[in-house]
Amino acid sequence: MKPENYKVYRKPTVKKVIFQIKFSNLFIIENRIGEFQTKILKRFPDSSFTIRRELLFADVGPEFKMEHIPSKETVGRKIWRFSSNDKYELNVLTNSLDITSKQHKSYYGSDDKDGFRDIIQFVMDKFLELIPLEVIKRIGLRYIDEAPIPSLETEEFEKWYNTAFPLNRFKLNEVGTMVFQTLNVKREKYELNYKETLQHEKDVKTDELILKYYLDFDGYAGNILKDDYLKILDDLHNLIHDEWSKNTIRDPVKEWMDKMEEE
Repeated sequence: MKPENYKVYRKPTVKKVIFQIKFSNLFIIENRIGEFQTKILKRFPDSSFTIRRELLFADVGPEFKMEHIPSKETVGRKIWRFSSNDKYELNVLTNSLDITSKQHKSYYGSDDKDGFRDIIQFVMDKFLELIPLEVIKRIGLRYIDEAPIPSLETEEFEKWYNTAFPLNRFKLNEVGTMVFQTLNVKREKYELNYKETLQHEKDVKTDELILKYYLDFDGYAGNILKDDYLKILDDLHNLIHDEWSKNTIRDPVKEWMDKMEEE
């Protein structure tokens, strides 16, 4: 359910959102992927198939022989990939499904425009029609934001963000890279991974090194019934939204997101 006072900003800081479910290996997927493709073709017209090679580590021991190593054809994972005008990308494997939103604006959408939730529900409805999946081992929702840097002065930066960086010890203008990460944080029935990253990256236009600031929120739950996935997905979104809007960014960021580009 959409929270009260839910706001869609003109230029949100979010750059990528990823939805994923994991489940037990289901070999039936390979036989039904063509039918699944036809059901989603209207929204995901482009498709491809790849095999992701996986590195094999083996304890060879004294009796090792070369023929004991599996061939390249047997060491790999099949990926069926579907895309929607570069905005959404869907990957299906025999043990997982994920959807990435690359131009994210809104989770809930509006009266005349679908949000990411609508796309997820559309794909999951078609998938569950064909695949006998009763239990989802893990469901996750991850938001990656590229946040504006107002200043490298600690006092100004902390007006914008409730940062976890130890700025009293390490100054922003003195570091090349700074990372904070915390994993498996309990949030009632769910768990959260949180990460802040400050790093220099090469500008694609000028080749100059510029400073980037990323916020990464990953909420997840385990071992859920398929019929409960949408409610839990909403809970995870609301958890991340609160962590972002109430515990991480401050009013100047919200004002920045709501300004027009020319302002």
